[in-house]
Amino acid sequence: MMMIGVGYRRELHEWIATRPIDCLEITAEHFYGRNEPVLRDLSHQFRLFVHGLGLSLGTSGELDPQRLRRYARVVEIAQPEWISEHIAFTRTAEVDLGHLNPVQPTRAMVRTIADHAREIAERCGRPIILENITSHLRIEGELSETDFINSICETADCGVLLDVTNLFINSRNHRFDPLGWLNRIHPARIVQLHIVGYAFESGRYTDGHAQPIQDELLALARAVTEYAPVRGVILERDTDFPGAAAMDEEFAKLARLRGRS
Repeated sequence: MMMIGVGYRRELHEWIATRPIDCLEITAEHFYGRNEPVLRDLSHQFRLFVHGLGLSLGTSGELDPQRLRRYARVVEIAQPEWISEHIAFTRTAEVDLGHLNPVQPTRAMVRTIADHAREIAERCGRPIILENITSHLRIEGELSETDFINSICETADCGVLLDVTNLFINSRNHRFDPLGWLNRIHPARIVQLHIVGYAFESGRYTDGHAQPIQDELLALARAVTEYAPVRGVILERDTDFPGAAAMDEEFAKLARLRGRS
């Protein structure tokens, strides 16, 4: 059965502890060198996924050894079902940019990201899935975005963490059909979903991980679950945390994706 869960944040700890949640997603960087007892307790109570932000799979050359070691330590404690990172880069050889940046969809970049994904999976002893990101610029290259993602998955033998909100935002900002995009991704590769409400400001759609889930996002998420054998859905909420009743309502929306109210 498809698991429904939430991204773990300390602000949600009490709500999480008193709700029938199937799973939690752990942001690896939040536990680098700290909070290991909390992580160990969570691993005993919930099925976990570990999600990374800063391994920078799209950066040429070796992965940062210190970051990889810290990431692997979190995985060792959490014992997750699977691990994940982004189809993106966060640093150059000289500079840590501090945020997710799009990569050019080329065959050379397929090899770079796939090689890094395989290395992380082998180091951690867990299957890895990779997430699509939002981008203010639509980067063109040798491959379409969907062919690029499919090629990475085939080369690395990995899955997709499909961020429904990111797909929706990109489709609106760059004017393409999200269902057409979805139907070009190999369905068997789609393992997990992310979802949270979007914001609309100054004519652009953005994702601050702070809004309630809108109906059109739920419709797109439902289309994904009908198209692909999704195993987990995670509600992302990083700021503007609502009260317990509002969180219950958000979680109920996602529970209905699998026919449970």
